[in-house]
Amino acid sequence: MENLKYSLKKGISGTYITFIRYNLKVVFGNKFVYFLGASLIFYFLVTLINLFTSDSESIQGVYYQLMFPAFLLIFFPTSYGIQNDEDARILEILFGIPNYRYKIWLLRLVIAYFIVFWFIFIMASLSSVLIINVPKWEMTLRLMVPVGFIGMMGFFFSTVVKNGNGTAVVVVIIGLLAWILVELLGNSAWNLFLNPFDLPNDMSEVVWSNIVAKHIRTWLIVSVVAGLWGLLNLQQREKFIK
Repeated sequence: MENLKYSLKKGISGTYITFIRYNLKVVFGNKFVYFLGASLIFYFLVTLINLFTSDSESIQGVYYQLMFPAFLLIFFPTSYGIQNDEDARILEILFGIPNYRYKIWLLRLVIAYFIVFWFIFIMASLSSVLIINVPKWEMTLRLMVPVGFIGMMGFFFSTVVKNGNGTAVVVVIIGLLAWILVELLGNSAWNLFLNPFDLPNDMSEVVWSNIVAKHIRTWLIVSVVAGLWGLLNLQQREKFIK
C-alpha cells in the first residue's frame, strides 16, 4: 500500500514537472532568445558606457538601466503567447477543454513573471558589483510594478488583436505615450516611469513615500484588471478558432 501511494505521488509530481517544462518551452521558446539577447546586450552596453565614461553612478540611474531590459524580457512571452499556440497548432486543443485555457495561460503568466523576476534580480546583483551598491531585492520588486503593467497590457491586447506582431505595435505605442507623458506627469503616481529611488529635493520623505505607495497600488490594480480582462476575453472561443 505504501509503495502504491509513493508511486502515485511520484507519478503526479512527475506529471506536474513535465507539464511545467512543456509550458516553459512554449512561453520562452521560439523568438524569445532574440529578446533575451537584446536585453542582455543593452544591459552590458549601458553598463560598459557607465563604467568608462561616468565618474559617478546613482541608484536612480541603475533603476532606469534595468527597466528596458526587463521590458524586453516580459514582452515576448505575454504578447506572443496566443500566436505561439496558433503556430504550434494547439489552440483547438486548449479551447476544446472547458476552463482549461484559463489554467494554462494563468500558469504561463506566473512562469513568465517568475523567470523575469529572477533575471532582474541577477542584473541588479551584477550592477551592485560592477557599478554601485544597490538594494537588490527592493530594486527588483520596484521594477516589477512597471514590468507587470507592460506584461499584462501585452497579454490583454494579445486577446484582442490575436496576433503577436499587432500586439507588439500596440504595446510599443502605449509605452511611447507613457514615456512622452513623463515630463507632464512629473512626480504624479500616474507616471508609469516614476523612479521610487529619486527623492525630489523639495519634498519630504513622508510625502514621497505616500506618492510611491499610491503609484504601486495604482499600477498593480491596472495590471490585475488588464490580466483578468484578458482571461475573460478567452471565453470568446470563436474569435480565436477560425
